Amino acid sequence: MLLRLRSALMRSVLVLPVMAGMAHANDLEALAPFKMIRSLQYVQDSVVLGDHSAIEMQRFMLGAIDKRLRAADTSVFADPRNVDAALVYAMSGGNPETLNYLADRDVAGNFDTRVTDALRQYLSGKGGLIVESLSKAAPEYRNSRVGPYLFLILGNALSQQDPVEAMKYYDWARLTAPGTIIEEAALRRSVFLAVQANLPEKGFRYALNYARRYLTSPYASQFADVFVELAVGHFDEAAQERISEILTFMDVPRQREVYLRVARRAAISGKQPLAKLASERAEQLAADGATEPSVLANFYAGLAAVPSSDVFAATRSIAAIPDAELSPRDRALRDAARAVADAVTRPPDDESLTQAFSDRPIRPATPPVEAEDGETGSGLSPFGEPAAKAGVRAAGETKQASVDTADASDPAHDGFVAKGRSKVEEIDALLRGEGQ
Repeated sequence: MLLRLRSALMRSVLVLPVMAGMAHANDLEALAPFKMIRSLQYVQDSVVLGDHSAIEMQRFMLGAIDKRLRAADTSVFADPRNVDAALVYAMSGGNPETLNYLADRDVAGNFDTRVTDALRQYLSGKGGLIVESLSKAAPEYRNSRVGPYLFLILGNALSQQDPVEAMKYYDWARLTAPGTIIEEAALRRSVFLAVQANLPEKGFRYALNYARRYLTSPYASQFADVFVELAVGHFDEAAQERISEILTFMDVPRQREVYLRVARRAAISGKQPLAKLASERAEQLAADGATEPSVLANFYAGLAAVPSSDVFAATRSIAAIPDAELSPRDRALRDAARAVADAVTRPPDDESLTQAFSDRPIRPATPPVEAEDGETGSGLSPFGEPAAKAGVRAAGETKQASVDTADASDPAHDGFVAKGRSKVEEIDALLRGEGQ
């Protein structure tokens, strides 16, 4: 209770002056940009710490700060705190055109052109071009108000070229801004880069830190997806202990969701023992009377058995699940599994005896599927509404990067179909050999 009261008092102290200033034009003009930015930072940090009701306030404040910066006299930026405020605004999901506007009007040299030029390129989608210049300028801002943001930007810009070096920038960003949206973004992206760089020990360490602090963030569903990739790709006896440790920080619905996602990914990857194990654990965590987790667990277990000797039983099992119990992408995955099973069990004919040596690809008929972030089955993820749907943009994230998960296809579904084709071709090759 005392914690809630303290949180409410802090919000009133930080946010109410801004709201009062927004209500009166004269007050708004007198309010220094750096004071408004402090309130924006508090609101954004509150969002990633679980206060999703602050999302609308964040949108409102970004708009108000944009107007204030554009209306400010150039003399306002003689105060370095207001320069920092403009840079933080641009790196916190603000309008990039406003930074262009301010930089073009800066005849007094209040803005560091090395930083503004780099940010302008980054926000226009040219992040790869800023690494050399910003990496030289950023150390000078190491202990400044904009330092954590600049190191987060550098990590983003370098992530594709050198994931290991990018993680070092993320480490500095999060360590200098603990408990903030900066740390949340840096930890989440570090897990992803550790997976890409095949550094599971680093990945599990970052995942543990994230699970301790940010499971109520609107970005937690993205973290869950990456954590599942890490768990499935490196599942052994040692990893089981790390995974169990991380899961202890999750409530039962979130644990169940992770196991369901692991079961789905393992089934698609052809890891039948892991898919079966994860399915069983998800079913054990189902609440009394809750049928959906059990249905999904059985579905993923059956999916894993399609390329095995139990193909007939597996096909009957997944075919018996009503459409209403599955999400659209899982229904498409079931259709793909049926097509693969039909091809595996189909009696050979003259055409099948030559398929293994044919250039014509086998393409099971499946409809295009849109990815559904954060949804394993027909219900919503306990990790909360995905950030893209909530209209939230992380610190240091460009508009393009904020929607990079909205791919037109489901990679997992495509991978399952590809594995199915491979299985069919192997069988056809054997039939071809027997026919000679």
